[in-house]
Amino acid sequence: MRTLKNYIGIFIVLAGLQAWAQQTPAPAQQGVITINGATAHVGDGNVIENSVIVFENGVITAIGGAGTATQGIVVDASGKHVYPGIIAPGKSLGLVEVNAVRASDDEEEIGDIKPHIRSIIAYNAESKVVESMRPNGVLLAQSTPKGGTISGTSSIVQFDAWNWEDAIVKEDDGIHMNWPNSYRRGRWWLGEARGWRPNKDYAKQVGNIDEYMSQAFAYGKGGADSRNEAFEAMQGLQDGNKRLYIYTHGQKEIIDAVTTAKAHGVQHVVIVGGYEAYKVIPFLKQNNIPVLVRQTHALPFRDGDDYDLPYKLPMLLAEGGVMVGIQNADMSNFQTRNLPFYAGQVVGQGMDKEEALKLITSNTANILGIGDHYGTLEVGKSATLFVSEGDALDMRTNQLTHAFIDGREISLETHQTKLWKRYSEKYNQD
Repeated sequence: MRTLKNYIGIFIVLAGLQAWAQQTPAPAQQGVITINGATAHVGDGNVIENSVIVFENGVITAIGGAGTATQGIVVDASGKHVYPGIIAPGKSLGLVEVNAVRASDDEEEIGDIKPHIRSIIAYNAESKVVESMRPNGVLLAQSTPKGGTISGTSSIVQFDAWNWEDAIVKEDDGIHMNWPNSYRRGRWWLGEARGWRPNKDYAKQVGNIDEYMSQAFAYGKGGADSRNEAFEAMQGLQDGNKRLYIYTHGQKEIIDAVTTAKAHGVQHVVIVGGYEAYKVIPFLKQNNIPVLVRQTHALPFRDGDDYDLPYKLPMLLAEGGVMVGIQNADMSNFQTRNLPFYAGQVVGQGMDKEEALKLITSNTANILGIGDHYGTLEVGKSATLFVSEGDALDMRTNQLTHAFIDGREISLETHQTKLWKRYSEKYNQD
């Protein structure tokens, strides 16, 4: 009887894996492919009408207007639109499957300062959440750990892989730090009054970060008696091999965070969140600091803020000369698929549509340090792109017909599209 139960248990597990397995990753590109006739949105602000895009071995070899010669397999995209693959920064995609199921949540480790925690080795290439990004054109992401003062080290991945080794685009690209707040909410469970109040521990918390960075970089100069993996992970920030992503919102915190990092010789600092970044635009420009703002589909933080501040914040920063991208900050991972529509929201505030596209393509690629290969449709760059029936920034018309990652045509089927096909005709039947 026990043996029978064991067999039944194994069958259930295997059946579940079969039901939930992701689409088989596409093989390497074979031969030359041409996308012909589409309106090409290059991702750098330019548009090519009736375009011809040729790629081979995963790399774009030609792009131009109607006079450009077609080669190999020709995909007729007349009347459609082609875009570079959208990039999702600063999210724990592939690390969390169901938030309420602890066994599927691997985004945070125990501890407060843990730069040596590498998200990539926990990345689940068969995540159903990851798979659901692709039908909206989100093809790459920065898989990022969360929690603590220093959360760990992220890696950049593409969304069609057998395992985490196959998924890697840029391994261990940056360290993620949560900066303390100079104000905090009253903790009602401790008897404190509700509302915001000065954080009396702010200076101490900043001092702790400053001291830790001093120790880590001193360790990097050699002479230590024993190995410290956390300190080792911090190396690369001073020589520019890694970026420091600092999550903070207030203008004081932004200035303090950037000043501290620069004082320690950190070459590339990125502000993530930056709700009040528009108040310190000259400071950001002076220090060449890009900002990954939170999603535009959000409410203001405070009652006195403009009701539309979250909608227009990317435009305010871009008009001020700051490099800006959009990040799906405090929303669930599955909502990251809405990145193109967050950019579309900024178009509604007056930003040019091609400039808004840069917020989720070329700007993000440059902020993450992968702009040499991704983010725009250019000769020599990766053929990571998609074809849409209409405007990709409009949820009513962004219907993908084709998508390619490094030249490999990927499946756009997901568990959601299967359910849609199953139930789409249910209520039309007698």
